[in-house]
Amino acid sequence: MYENGDSILEKHFRECPEDRLIWQQERKLKNDPRVTPVGAVLRKLSLDELPQIVNVLTGEMSLIGPRPVVEDELEIYASSRKHYLRSRPGVTGLWQVSGRSDTSYFERIKLDRYYVTQWRPLLDLWILFRTIPAVLLSRGAH
Repeated sequence: MYENGDSILEKHFRECPEDRLIWQQERKLKNDPRVTPVGAVLRKLSLDELPQIVNVLTGEMSLIGPRPVVEDELEIYASSRKHYLRSRPGVTGLWQVSGRSDTSYFERIKLDRYYVTQWRPLLDLWILFRTIPAVLLSRGAH
């Protein structure tokens, strides 16, 4: 990503106000102005996630679980916030193998809540095996 990402994003919203609404609802833009051309390729191939393996090894993250969110995103989670906070963030999860950026943010929240409330080892195994084709085929990666 480019340096000064927040100011780049604000400038983009001033020039394209319709994208602010998309950002507020989805927390993602298909053509994020903060992402460098190299970063776009890394994202498309999910290689930008590899450094998170260090976080797994240090115990800060799990291999499988809801994706990490920033504090202001937790407001969007509303009553599902408590479910999200009960789990350790993961490198991959139910949202990633269920459409990723092709789903709405509301659907992401539902998937995170489902994962936390219905967790079982077989669910993690199922997610792990579905992650491989999702990454290789770049499904839902923007």
